[in-house]
Amino acid sequence: MNFKDENALDLEWVMLIMEAKQTGISIEEVRQFLQSISSNS
Repeated sequence: MNFKDENALDLEWVMLIMEAKQTGISIEEVRQFLQSISSNS
């Protein structure tokens, strides 16, 4: 993948993480979920 700015954040991902935090889902739970779906691919 080529990115113009490697440090740029994807706003959609940021919003999803913020919404998860607001609903009580921890960052670790999000991380575990993402790892589980990536290992199933």
